[in-house]
Amino acid sequence: MITGPFVGLSLLVSVATGPLTDPATPSPDLSMQQKNAAVRQFVRSATDCVAQSVIADPRLADAGVDIGELIVDSMPACAPSMRAMVDAYDRYFGEGAGEAFLSGPYLDMLPIAISKRVKQLSEKN
Repeated sequence: MITGPFVGLSLLVSVATGPLTDPATPSPDLSMQQKNAAVRQFVRSATDCVAQSVIADPRLADAGVDIGELIVDSMPACAPSMRAMVDAYDRYFGEGAGEAFLSGPYLDMLPIAISKRVKQLSEKN
């Protein structure tokens, strides 16, 4: 029967072409949970960038090193990830939300998150 392959092809085409809406303008009816889920990947990517930079920094081996200093020094290399995170927040939560998140809650939790990752890495080795 021809309907089986036709249905399969139509599903394949709809998945391959993606949604018909512009991802730069999210649907206004997204719940807070959906918006948080949408930006989570950008937060993770930015945090991963900082963590990798800090872990690769040879100064990390110094006992008295300030993790905050290493985080600050990682920012130029991680600027694209940070910008993507800020842009995603602006897109989902409104203009200015990204900068507010970056300079507030994100930077407040970043030293804790990076210290945790450094500790996990040192326990593995």
